[in-house]
Amino acid sequence: MDHSAAGPLSGLLVADFSRVLAGPYATMLLADMGAEVVKVEGPQGDETRTWMPPVRGDVSTYYLGVNRGKRSIALDLRADADAALARELAARADVVIENFKPGGLAKYGLDYDSVKTANPGSVYASISGFGSGEGAHVPGYDLMVQAISGLMSLTGAPDGPPYRAGISVFDVMAGNHAVIGILAALRHRDATGAGQHVEVNLLSSALTGLVNHSSAYAAGGVVPYRMGNAHPSVFPYEPLPTADADLIVAAANDGQFRRLCEVLNLPDVPDDPRFARNADRTKNREELRPVLVERLKTKTAVEWFDALTKVGVPCGPINTIDGGFAMAERFGLDPIVEVGDGDRAVPTTRHPIRFSATPAAYRLPPPELDEHGAELRAWLTEATDD
Repeated sequence: MDHSAAGPLSGLLVADFSRVLAGPYATMLLADMGAEVVKVEGPQGDETRTWMPPVRGDVSTYYLGVNRGKRSIALDLRADADAALARELAARADVVIENFKPGGLAKYGLDYDSVKTANPGSVYASISGFGSGEGAHVPGYDLMVQAISGLMSLTGAPDGPPYRAGISVFDVMAGNHAVIGILAALRHRDATGAGQHVEVNLLSSALTGLVNHSSAYAAGGVVPYRMGNAHPSVFPYEPLPTADADLIVAAANDGQFRRLCEVLNLPDVPDDPRFARNADRTKNREELRPVLVERLKTKTAVEWFDALTKVGVPCGPINTIDGGFAMAERFGLDPIVEVGDGDRAVPTTRHPIRFSATPAAYRLPPPELDEHGAELRAWLTEATDD
């Protein structure tokens, strides 16, 4: 089976035994970069095929969003013949990725030790909720991890209930960490010929992803709590009202704050000892906020955005998703690309990384269940060249 592309990962074969979000997101990024990804689904298909609305036609947009660039084969691993095909695929693959319950693939001969025996150079990536040790028995869903990690305690109004983030943030983060781990392990394999097991879990991704809040606890012994949209260590760094809508203002250093005050026609404020340094502004935020708001309310959010960004002050209107795409269009980022042809054409979000020599490619639309099953079964039953 030769479907080579010109991307930086051209020639790599990825056996994708993952489903839902973290794993499929990772393998979609690999496919964009030229890897040949074979998506192995159970007879009922990836759960996200049924997660609707919203839909495009009769297909879940959730599924469409993380499965471009792949070929689908439906295999019932409980059936000996299908399990044998799955093992053959893993034996030929450069990368195997799975997010079954830790240890769940051993009974099919698809665990890391079994795959390594047949394919010593394979990079085998496992994504779980809480690792393969004491947390192996705990199901791993993003919302659970947002709760357990502490993220929800940081999200929401100070006097209100905790909230989850608006996306499955740790699934996406773990998917990115899986890609990083896979690429690092492939470099090691290129140097030594040896594969290895790459393990990613959502809780560890969450704790590193909490960055300054994690450090506040680990290095400072401080347990942070939610402050609404305010920042614990910087001011102004939050939404502030204008004449028509809130504007995010993120003047995170003294130079940016001085330029903010110049545009707002508040020339004396940066020299006020209460507001001269970030630590002063953070301490005296309740005194500074109304001074800024009084001026901000004289123009609209977009007017201030245009004026402030011209002088390098970070700020932005609070958009809905359509506004976010519109802003990306305004900046020439071409955020939407189309994959597939004719009735199968699907608008999809552009790969986030730009390569000067080996650009991402969008070769295949998200596959229908078992769309490539006949082709892949024939290939997997052919004798190899070895």
